[in-house]
Amino acid sequence: MFDLDRWQEIFSSIRSNVLRTVLSGFTVALGLFIFIVLFGIGKGLQNAFFEGFAGDAKNLIVISTGKATLAYKGLQSDRNVSMNNADYDFLINADKEKTGPSSPRYSANLMVKYGKESGLYQINGAEPGEQVIENRKIIDGRYLTSMDLTRKLNVAVIGRMVQRDLIKNGNPIGKDLDINGTMYKVIGVFSDDGGDRDERHITVPITTLQQMKKGSDTVNIAYITYSDKLTPDQAIKYGDELQDKLKARKNVSPDDENGVRVWNNAKNMNDTFTFLAVLTAIVGFIGLGTLLAGIIGISNIMVYIVKERTKEIGVRKAIGAKPAGIVGLIVQESVVITVVSGLIGVGIGVLTLTLIGDNLEEFFIKSPSVGWGAIIMAFIALIFSGLIAGFVPAYRASRIKPIEALRTE
Repeated sequence: MFDLDRWQEIFSSIRSNVLRTVLSGFTVALGLFIFIVLFGIGKGLQNAFFEGFAGDAKNLIVISTGKATLAYKGLQSDRNVSMNNADYDFLINADKEKTGPSSPRYSANLMVKYGKESGLYQINGAEPGEQVIENRKIIDGRYLTSMDLTRKLNVAVIGRMVQRDLIKNGNPIGKDLDINGTMYKVIGVFSDDGGDRDERHITVPITTLQQMKKGSDTVNIAYITYSDKLTPDQAIKYGDELQDKLKARKNVSPDDENGVRVWNNAKNMNDTFTFLAVLTAIVGFIGLGTLLAGIIGISNIMVYIVKERTKEIGVRKAIGAKPAGIVGLIVQESVVITVVSGLIGVGIGVLTLTLIGDNLEEFFIKSPSVGWGAIIMAFIALIFSGLIAGFVPAYRASRIKPIEALRTE
């Protein structure tokens, strides 16, 4: 391995056969390059999918009501089904062990004024659990507390864009907003991964907003998160149970799909995981196929190289070279070509993914990358294949008698 004469022989052989060396290395470099780029794009697709669910809590169930479409228990069809505070409490207490942070929501689009600035904004009456559900980050002040709800305080948490539109300069905490003729004190400012649209919302205690709307106890939507301990199938079953219980409570037919509506993120995540599993399998199959093509390519070229050097091998044997030395020389040359070409393929592949970056985001590919673990495993597989590719034909050639080798044309 560390024989200087052997290394000089290897480099001399490479310099004397540049085209042959380039062809040998090209299949290896191309195989690793395609492998890295394919797996990187697959990872970019996964990143885009998961970011699509980043706006809100991933373990979220959204329950709302609409217009019943079927007559049931003496009640006519085409009637409005509404939800109130008692219904929300019923839902979150139906199975406490499966329920995580939750919040009802009562929304209204109202005129908001601050000084000379004004605008129409969505006002959400909610509970403290909304911060977790909406995945909001407080950048100034605080969010709602249970005390705000109990006392029905006129306090508001505003989105970053509301601050930019209305208050603009200065610290917004403690400033008073005129919301539909009622003054609310700003207690916090939040940012939201959902973007500018979600950052133009204002959240107030639901009890305060309901009181402002003539003492109504209406709830538009119930946001309920399920426990992280639940599997996707268990979470889907839990959502279906909540839907069935609310339908029974509101006298809505079990077959009515509009009276009580449930959106369960577990179903979306389940479908996404299935799609990603299929996508990963396809990318993996193509990537492994590319590596296999590289292995076959270098094997074929090494067979040709050994055949071309049969006479040389005969001369070596005639002057006393041992079969093991001949095999070692050819295998070492094969591994050197494979390693150097593999490093070139890895370098170009990683550089390509770096240059791509987020330029393909419009095609739903975000931050494509490949873990070094996968790259190293593929690299080792190619080196091993290069070793085998050189060993098999070299071993066969080393068994040929010198006189037969010298006769080879």
